[in-house]
Amino acid sequence: MADPTPSPELLRQLATEVEELEQSQVDLERHCWMVVHRHRHGMFPSEYDIREIDEELYLALLSHCRL
Repeated sequence: MADPTPSPELLRQLATEVEELEQSQVDLERHCWMVVHRHRHGMFPSEYDIREIDEELYLALLSHCRL
């Protein structure tokens, strides 16, 4: 079970990982999803990976990256 509220420190760390992937805002949602997946499962998702991610962390990271 995931923590109810992601810490600002975790969001900053994951946002840095998104920035490394991100060349433009076009794929921001996809890159946030990939980084949260790697955080949760230890690896980037494969093409047909359907494992769950922490939705609250994903939304918080997406919001953080859009600032």
